[in-house]
Amino acid sequence: MGFRAGVVTFPGSNCDRDMAVALEKVSGEPAIRIWHGEASLPERLDLIALPGGFSYGDYLRSGAMAAKSPILRAVIDAAERGVPVLGVCNGFQVLTEAGLLPGALMRNANQTFICRTVPLTVENTDSIFTHGFEAGETIRIPVAHHDGNYFADDATLDRLEGEGRVALRYGETCNGSRRDIAGVLSANGRVLGMMPHPERAIEPVSHPSLGGPDGRRFFENLIGALASA
Repeated sequence: MGFRAGVVTFPGSNCDRDMAVALEKVSGEPAIRIWHGEASLPERLDLIALPGGFSYGDYLRSGAMAAKSPILRAVIDAAERGVPVLGVCNGFQVLTEAGLLPGALMRNANQTFICRTVPLTVENTDSIFTHGFEAGETIRIPVAHHDGNYFADDATLDRLEGEGRVALRYGETCNGSRRDIAGVLSANGRVLGMMPHPERAIEPVSHPSLGGPDGRRFFENLIGALASA
């Protein structure tokens, strides 16, 4: 059986199709679309992806209502069994609200929506998500968010740093995130939340001056690591 990825769609998701297309283009296998109201996940998933967007209109807090949707109970159970989970942008917000990752995503420090390509430093190369990159390597991936300001208290930040759970860091001032954190791993390294959108940088036209899109490299590395696990 080939690579099986599931992409969850919430009311207000707007990057779910982009995520599904990216996974299919890189893996050669169509992604399975999963509606938020489902109570269970398809069997034998190799990856669960929570996409960007504005789930439930970002009412209450970004990701807070999606974290209570029926499918999230199944996602949490799968994550606890070690099934890889990738949360991008709003998906990252959902993961923090669901307790799968520490911290919170707050309103950008400049109070404005940010939409541009940013440099990222790869901090951890030991996870399935960052496998294939070089430690300290700079990659460029777009961001598009209004609530991407990562916050955690000093003790939590020190723990994340000490355990190598900071996966990606902004290479320039972006949204006010503490310690410029752009992506965080779970304790077992099987869950990654990141604000940048790799699914928006999979075609060569995305970044022609860089000789190829780093979003595609991200998915190629991830799928390759899962295939060899």
